[in-house]
Amino acid sequence: LGVLLPSVNTVAEPQLTAMLPPGVSLHFTRLKLTGSSEQELLGMTERVEEAAALLADAEPQRILFHCTAVTTMNPAIVQTLRERITRASGLPAMITSEALLAAFRAAGARRIVMITPYIREVNVREAAFLQHHGLTVLREHGLGLPGGKEFATVEPSEWYRLAMAHRDPTADAYFLSCAQTRTAEVIEVLEHDLGRPVVTSNQAALWHCLRESGLHDC
Repeated sequence: LGVLLPSVNTVAEPQLTAMLPPGVSLHFTRLKLTGSSEQELLGMTERVEEAAALLADAEPQRILFHCTAVTTMNPAIVQTLRERITRASGLPAMITSEALLAAFRAAGARRIVMITPYIREVNVREAAFLQHHGLTVLREHGLGLPGGKEFATVEPSEWYRLAMAHRDPTADAYFLSCAQTRTAEVIEVLEHDLGRPVVTSNQAALWHCLRESGLHDC
């Protein structure tokens, strides 16, 4: 699998690699993104053709554009990015936000609690994206951090605390957003303590890529 990551991301590579089943490898290329403004987020997409073509040289079976905030910018961005990556690489493309939607469908979740590291503007756009696709965001909370370097400093124990603090008995699932957050470590304990599925960006992205690649036993 080929993966296009924000340049600042230091979390997704080790988390995704740790989740890999035998016989699957990941190959990464980066696109410039360090901040959270709309201009910076959209800027990550400017050289997507060049990055996808570079990844194609490694001959992956498909390419994942992996950034939650960028791929929930608006409903149209998913198809646009998929088409641009496929034209440039000749390979099937996958997008983080479509993987998340597939994960919620698989879990039978329509009512979610969303917790993120983002500033307010990003949270509002992300909640609107989910609602556009038929999900009800019961509660949403963002930490208001300015960029990816700060996202990675939040300890897993803090994500656990935040999810427990925003628990809602009517929720079908909990969503811990962003590929640059250390949330994978607390999925299992949160699912036990909340009694609900917990979806994270890295977990859902890899799961969806494996399923779309025909791997259903991992």
